[in-house]
Amino acid sequence: MAARAYWQGQIRLALVSIPVEIYSATKSGAAVSFKQIHEPSGQLIHYDKVVTGVGPVDTDEIMKGYEISKGEYVLLEQDEIDAVKLESKKTLELTQFVDASEIDVLYYEKPYFVVPADDLAEEAFIVLREALRRTKKVGLGQLAMRGREYVVSLKPCGRGMVLETLRYADEVHKAQGYFRDIPDDKPSEELLELAEALITKRSGDFHPQDFHDRYVDALKDLIERKRKAKGKTIIDDKDTGAKTGSNVVDLMAALKKSMEKAGGTAAAEKKAPAKKAPAKTAAKAPAKTPAKTPAKKRA
Repeated sequence: MAARAYWQGQIRLALVSIPVEIYSATKSGAAVSFKQIHEPSGQLIHYDKVVTGVGPVDTDEIMKGYEISKGEYVLLEQDEIDAVKLESKKTLELTQFVDASEIDVLYYEKPYFVVPADDLAEEAFIVLREALRRTKKVGLGQLAMRGREYVVSLKPCGRGMVLETLRYADEVHKAQGYFRDIPDDKPSEELLELAEALITKRSGDFHPQDFHDRYVDALKDLIERKRKAKGKTIIDDKDTGAKTGSNVVDLMAALKKSMEKAGGTAAAEKKAPAKKAPAKTAAKAPAKTPAKTPAKKRA
């Protein structure tokens, strides 16, 4: 079954209009959901709509209310809410172009694939895609979808393009409020070089399929074992190795140990024997001391 377009319309750049279709680029991952069960009877627990002092109420007696002060609400009919919804305009007008680095990652919300709607739209679609790629710019505009207006960005992605909805400014916390207490200190060059070497050692290509939700896997395993145990309590007593106590660590030693686990460097391996040589010479010195003692006594 072919995927259903999330939105159909046109991208407008000045006097050029390009018919396109937009498809969701993401999907919900595997998850384990639980229901609340009444243990004595084994039956599912239901939730009723209740009013304090009244008890259960019918669904048709429920309205939406906006609290304007403590305990005081403005009640709205669903028809009144629907009347102010934005109509899904069928045009995304690109009004501005910016460098991708200018948009903070905090603003990106949800990605969508953008494809030409038909063969006639392909030429203009490709021209826009390659123009964005050459200029290394991201197109910005506003798009109404399903009763809400979004700020969106548009950029090349392989043979197609990706549209991403962006959060509004009032939806993003200011980072300064969280980072202001972090000292503006400069790390030592030796520590920095060790950290950089460790990062380089563990660098590689990104393969998203290499990552999976270990918690979900563990829950599924637990459910299967619980099923086979026929309700018997199963608690794994695993020692995670986590130690509580002082947070003071020897950062240099920790980084060096991390490098050793990662395979170390050729330079580090060559330097190791050179450091041990003086230690062996010093160890032999005490053995010669008794031979010199008589000479000192005669003097």
